[in-house]
This record gives sequence, C-alpha cells and structure tokens, in this order.
Amino acid sequence: MKKIVALFSGEGTNLANLIEKIHLKHAAIVCAITNNPDAGGILKARNAGIPVEILDHRDYESREAYDGALVEMIQEYNPDLVVLCGFMRILTPVFTSHIRSINLHPALLPAFKGARAIERSFESDEKICGVSVHWVTDELDGGEIILQKSFTKNSSDTLEEFSAKIREIEHEILPLSVIKILKD
Repeated sequence: MKKIVALFSGEGTNLANLIEKIHLKHAAIVCAITNNPDAGGILKARNAGIPVEILDHRDYESREAYDGALVEMIQEYNPDLVVLCGFMRILTPVFTSHIRSINLHPALLPAFKGARAIERSFESDEKICGVSVHWVTDELDGGEIILQKSFTKNSSDTLEEFSAKIREIEHEILPLSVIKILKD
C-alpha cells in the first residue's frame, strides 16, 4: 500500500476528510505532522490511530532550518506522497527540492495566491470561484495544477456560506487528486 504523510496546522477538517476517504482504502497515512502544538487536527489523527509529530516552527531560527528538520522527519517515513492539507507555512527550496508534495488552495489559482484566499476571493468581483490542488514548488501557490473545481458565486451569500462551498469542494477534490496521483 502506498504511504502518505499529511501536513496540517489547524482544525484538521481536510485531514479528517483524507482519513475518511483515503486512509487504508487507497493509501496509508503513515504520519500526520503539524507545526502547531495546539492544532485540532492532532486529536483527529490520533483518534484514527495515525502517529502525530509536532514540529513547532517557533523552535527554529529560520524557515530554512525548520524546513530542514521537517524534511528529515518526513524522510523517516519514506512516503510516496506528502499532502499539505491546511499547512500554513511558506516552504523554502530546502523543502521543495527534496519532498514530492501537493497542496490544497481555496481559490482558483493563479488568483488569490497566499494567505486569506477565501476572504479575498469572496470580497473580489470574480463571478467564478473555486478550489485548486497543485504541486508544491519554490513559487508560492505556483506549481502545476492537478485538479480544480469552480462554482458561480452567489451575490447574496455570506462569507460563512461562501466558505462552506469552498470546504465542500476541498473535501471532494483533495481525495480525488491523491487517488489520481497514486494511480499514475
């Protein structure tokens, strides 16, 4: 069975979705790694019997030093793929040149790269919005697109309703992307 390492920073809703749809069905999530010792996703992974590693970025003097430690930790698990599911770190070439990974981004790239993509997409004049899964490269949210799905923005939606549509699409296309990559 193919092996995945998942990286996350927050509540772990996309991690929980991967556990439900992928873990032990299409691949084994052999470890979940977070940079946030208070991340809600820790409990979700542990409840599924997945080992959790906490690597707090605040313990490192630079992004490069953190990324070096992260690469070493990931390589111990020898994964076929690393999946960033809400991992809120800008990664340096120390990471991107050594780790084959994909990222979930809550906008139709190349629009709204970086942080606060949901809010910026919601506040924009864009009529078509959506979600992207892409390869991680040295360029922030700039890697080749694996899968995108869009929807037409409803002008009467609140930010919460808009965010819920984004989450629904994330939960659909991230597992599909992982399955597609692992089959290729």
